[in-house]
Amino acid sequence: MDPVLDIMARAPLFNGLSGDQLAKLRAIGTIQEVQKDQTIFSEGERADGFYVLLSGKVKVYKTSMDGKEHILHILGAGEPFGEVPVFIGANFPATALSLLPSRIMFFPKRRFIDLIAANPLIALGMIGLLCLRLKEFTHQIENLALKDVSARLSSYLLHLLQEQQMQGPSIRLKISKGQLAGVLGTAPETLSRVLARLSTAGYIRVQGPEITILNREGLKEVMESGKWGG
Repeated sequence: MDPVLDIMARAPLFNGLSGDQLAKLRAIGTIQEVQKDQTIFSEGERADGFYVLLSGKVKVYKTSMDGKEHILHILGAGEPFGEVPVFIGANFPATALSLLPSRIMFFPKRRFIDLIAANPLIALGMIGLLCLRLKEFTHQIENLALKDVSARLSSYLLHLLQEQQMQGPSIRLKISKGQLAGVLGTAPETLSRVLARLSTAGYIRVQGPEITILNREGLKEVMESGKWGG
C-alpha cells in the first residue's frame, strides 16, 4: 500500500473508509514539508482547508491577550487539525506550529466538500471526530475553570495511562514538561512544584519522561475533588 494511504487508513478521521474512498481523498490532497518551528496557519487566518499530519509533531495553541500561550493539542502522525472551520465556514480558531520537521497533507475545503457531497459516507468519520473534539474541549474548559493544577495533572496522567494501555503503572510523556505545562494551562515552574509535591506524597515517581503511578486511587481522589487536599 502507498505509505500515505496506509497512514490515512489508520487515521481516526478516515476510520472505516474503503480503499476506493481513501484513494479519492488521496487524489485531492497535497503533501507539504514543513520545518521545525514553522507556523502552518495562524489564529484568525482564513481557513481554506484542513490538514492531516503524516509524520513529525505539531502543536495547536491559542495566545491570550497578555501573550500567554495555552496548548490545545499536541498532534502525532495520522491526526487531523484545522478541520472544524471546513464545516462552519469560520477562520482558524487557533495557531498550528510544527515542533519537529514534519510532513503534512492539505485537503482544500472546496474540493473536499464537493467530494463528500458525492460520497456522504466519507463525512461520517469526521462527524464522529468532531463530536469527540467537542467532548475534549468541554472537559478541558471544565478543568481550567474548576480544578487546580494538581487535579488537572492527575486527570491528565490517568487519561494517559488509559490511552497508552500500559500493563504496568508506568507511562511515558511524549511531550516536554514545558509543553505539558502549556496543555495544563500553567507555568512550567508551577508544574515542577506540583510534580515534586505528588512525588513526595508517594503518588507518583518521576524519572525523566517516564512517570510511574504509585497511588492511582490517590490521583483519582485529587482529580475528582478538583484540588489538592479537597
